[in-house]
Amino acid sequence: MRFSYFLFLILCSTIVFGQDSKTTEDKDAAYTKTITTRAEKIVTTLSISDSFKAKQVIATIANQYRDLNTVYDERDNELKKIKEQSLSKEEKDSATKKVEATVTNKVSVLHNAFLKKLSLQLNPDQVIKVKDGLTYNVLHVTYDAYVDMIPSLTKEQKDQIMAWLVEAREYAMDGEASDKKHWRFGKHQGRINNYLSA
Repeated sequence: MRFSYFLFLILCSTIVFGQDSKTTEDKDAAYTKTITTRAEKIVTTLSISDSFKAKQVIATIANQYRDLNTVYDERDNELKKIKEQSLSKEEKDSATKKVEATVTNKVSVLHNAFLKKLSLQLNPDQVIKVKDGLTYNVLHVTYDAYVDMIPSLTKEQKDQIMAWLVEAREYAMDGEASDKKHWRFGKHQGRINNYLSA
């Protein structure tokens, strides 16, 4: 009787483990499909005639999505551990800052490596289109909105607006989600608005 019960427990745990494993595989497959589709949409704007080269660029962009996601997932896990520990507020704040600093460094390394790979595969104009694709073309939409709303903008003002939006795009392309990417542009728009008001 005990032996039968033991076998039953083993069978149940095997089924549960198998389901968990399958669920993880399903999630990974769904995520791979999502980031590949995003990459494909960006690459269609680049007019690459060589299908092999196009696939390489798609892989480069999809891998960047995955690598960034891994960094942010690791950050979330670390922050969760910090919250669960019996630490003072100061200790938690200090630990959190260390995690965020590590993330910033990792993202910076990924950013530079990604642009290096793209520059080997694409011309400068195509690299810019990839950046625009990763950030939903917010730079151009925002710039055009300023020019339309304020026709009296000088060349110097237009150049400054564009420079800040380009800077925003550089940060935004590493954002973990669309809201974070838009937030980065919003932050720079605040700087632009203050500049124009002054």
